[in-house]
Amino acid sequence: MKRYNIGLLGFGNVGRALLQLLQEKTPELRERYGIEWQLTGMATRRMGWLADPHGLDVSALLARGELGDKRESVATNVREWLIAAHADVVFELTSLNAETGQPAIEHIRAALEYGAHAITANKGTVVYGYQELQRLAQEHGKQYLFEATVMGGAPIFSLFKYSLPATTIQRFKGLLNSTSNVIIEEMEQGRSIEQAIKKAQELGIAETDPTQDVDGWDATVKVCAIASVLMDTPLLPAQVEREGIRGLSSAEVQAARLAGTPYKLVARIERSGTGVTATVKPERLAIHDPLALVNGGSMLAHFELDVLPGLTVTLDVPNTGTVGPAVTAYDVLADFIRALDKD
Repeated sequence: MKRYNIGLLGFGNVGRALLQLLQEKTPELRERYGIEWQLTGMATRRMGWLADPHGLDVSALLARGELGDKRESVATNVREWLIAAHADVVFELTSLNAETGQPAIEHIRAALEYGAHAITANKGTVVYGYQELQRLAQEHGKQYLFEATVMGGAPIFSLFKYSLPATTIQRFKGLLNSTSNVIIEEMEQGRSIEQAIKKAQELGIAETDPTQDVDGWDATVKVCAIASVLMDTPLLPAQVEREGIRGLSSAEVQAARLAGTPYKLVARIERSGTGVTATVKPERLAIHDPLALVNGGSMLAHFELDVLPGLTVTLDVPNTGTVGPAVTAYDVLADFIRALDKD
């Protein structure tokens, strides 16, 4: 049984949920998969680059949000930090930069070149760095995995990688942003979009700055990740026809629901010749469309394949919320197990 040193970049909600899940699953990881782990590296803007090859105090980190012995930075950059942490696996969980994917791409590049597996929930690394990072992973005999980047909790990328060989996606449509679903449903109850956003924020569903969700950026970046990985066609956000839900009024949203053609923020990709075309925009859907039946914070992805007429993956979430950090953390944990299975 090998003990793996893990390094954690970013300690937001997903990072905290991941450490909690790793602690809870420690007996199962040991008994079912032969995996022992210890946290030897932690890096955040506030704490700096912390490392100890003998292990950091995870319980103190979870209890107080910081390490109990008030450690100071041992490095000034990610490459020095990797060496100090003796990292075998790096979890890249920093915030998304939707314009460049940095510095997350550099973090993963450094991890792979150092010789560590790299696992991320950061969509920017896929959109702006997928081909380079996959090549680096292969060259160094390591894994670059990113299941948590799209529809956290639903096996989108691993489904195609492990269960659907020799398939070609012709078309995709889906609801990839759960927050916009919730906001539209609040508007259907008569709230203005400002009131609906405020309600979603009170429920802990929307961020303080809801721009990524309301203006369609989150769904757009996810569309680019799907096209780049599953359709083997690099796609950048600027190439997606994007329209968010900010322009919808509660009156037209209510009228559409009463007419049986509710609004949803729909993401679409279609193969066209040697490339793809993609859109993210509000659409009125026929009531029998599976997308129209998605409620609350649930999400849905529908694929049309060359050998299958249609394949739908649904993530069902109670109406009271959206996919939380624990679900995203599970995807990261699953990638962790998959990566070590290849060692």
